[in-house]
Amino acid sequence: MSDLSHPAIRKVVDVASRKGVQLEIRLIPGSTRNAREIAAAVDADLGQIVESLVFVAERPGGFVPIVCLVSAGSQVDPALLAAVTGQVSVRIATARETRDLTGYSAGEVPPFGHGRDVRIVMDRDLSSRQWVWASAGTSHAHLRIAPRTLRVLANAVVAPLAQRPGTHDLERTAPRLSLGAGAGAGAGAGA
Repeated sequence: MSDLSHPAIRKVVDVASRKGVQLEIRLIPGSTRNAREIAAAVDADLGQIVESLVFVAERPGGFVPIVCLVSAGSQVDPALLAAVTGQVSVRIATARETRDLTGYSAGEVPPFGHGRDVRIVMDRDLSSRQWVWASAGTSHAHLRIAPRTLRVLANAVVAPLAQRPGTHDLERTAPRLSLGAGAGAGAGAGA
């Protein structure tokens, strides 16, 4: 187990301090390598556990790193992520790319305090929670934070990212409009 003086945790704390926020960090003994274990250790439900998933968009000469903040158990819809970020395509980063691009190992990536400038997109569903828990830079350190504060500290864009059960493409997630014959446009599917 690490302590609060660990360099990875200090980076996260320093980012928050520079913005006037004091973090509540809990050090958890034992294994917390998955979201269920973290949720049990901090007495939260699975939806309150934030996963920082690293994606990359390939560009000539390198990669554009994108960190997606989503509730544990959610899957990022790559088509939605590409649309939100204006990228042609995105893919999940490898473990090595994650470490090289963020300064943290997979499973320990915090929502802010990365080793370089990283685009951060936060799934809008996190905003419905009063509190969420995210990595504080190690597998044993987790921070409790209000989603609004998380968004500010991460300088995150809030957008729909997660694939919902039964939705597999942009067509199913967007409202549909239909044009009626005669009098003009009618409302979407519910009209």
